[in-house]
Amino acid sequence: MAARQTVVVYGAYGHTGRFVVAHLLDGGFVPVLSGRDTGKLRELAASRPGLDVRPASVEEPLSLDRALSGAAAVINCAGPFATTAAPVIEAALRAGIPYVDVAAEIEANADTFAHFTDRARAAGALIVPAMAFYGGLGDLLATAAMGDWTAADEVHIAYGLSGWHPTAGTRAAGEVSRQRRDGRRVRHTGGRLEYHNDDLPHLKWTFPEPMGTRAVLGEFTMADVVTVPSHLSVPEVRTYMTVEAARDLSAPDTPAPVPVDERGRSAQTFVVDTVVRSGTAERRAVARGRDIYAVTAPLVVEAVGRLLTGRTRTVGVASAGAMFDAPDLLRALSPHIAVELGP
Repeated sequence: MAARQTVVVYGAYGHTGRFVVAHLLDGGFVPVLSGRDTGKLRELAASRPGLDVRPASVEEPLSLDRALSGAAAVINCAGPFATTAAPVIEAALRAGIPYVDVAAEIEANADTFAHFTDRARAAGALIVPAMAFYGGLGDLLATAAMGDWTAADEVHIAYGLSGWHPTAGTRAAGEVSRQRRDGRRVRHTGGRLEYHNDDLPHLKWTFPEPMGTRAVLGEFTMADVVTVPSHLSVPEVRTYMTVEAARDLSAPDTPAPVPVDERGRSAQTFVVDTVVRSGTAERRAVARGRDIYAVTAPLVVEAVGRLLTGRTRTVGVASAGAMFDAPDLLRALSPHIAVELGP
């Protein structure tokens, strides 16, 4: 990494954006604080003296061009990504710099692949959507678990969250997704996304100890149904969520995350249990950590570092598992995430 490279964080004052700014500073980057709300940007800058503030609106392309001027890369942390992803990607393409976002919205991620794949590939651009806890981590785990398999029958990603205190951004993004799919549910089956009105099945999932067997909601579909099949030959991709976490998310009065340590992390813990099946054979990868929002920061900053130093496997729009060496990137995330790769 070249010393003191500048990285624009769009949506820097948001809950996840603040973690990303802090982690960029820890990694020797120079964050540029950008977003739509000038007041919130200045408030954040007051706590981070010396950082440049560049307000920008997705409705004003010239403001985005000014924000990205001279930057090495841009990280989009501003949801709903159905609104922000395309304009910021367009600005990144004009600036000729890598784009990474932390979108968990299924439809927004699908849009990025659909609308930018050909252009980005032709331009040799680097665009990585969903480089976050949802969409990115599961994709890395599934890719690492696949190993030398060129295809598999199923990928199952089970999220064992101790609870889920959603941010305002999570709630807003979820509402946009619900509106876009007319309240229907979505799953990835038979090699494609399918929309339906069925109730989610209640199942049991045996997580690694000490979590053990827990009640989960089946087909609690996350962004992994876009990222995983974007590059892995797997017709069935299913995600699951512990019932307690799903209940927290759906309750309108569940409070936002509360920091409990000096890094601003909440007390939330997680286990992501990923199982890949081919015929009767099964491979597994597990990740453990704390605070799903905070852990997005090392994921996305590690990605930017690799994009800027040429440690990539392709060009164009690509998920984490397609763009990077998945096992190597997962190992680099220690001590933020504890990963186990095995049979």
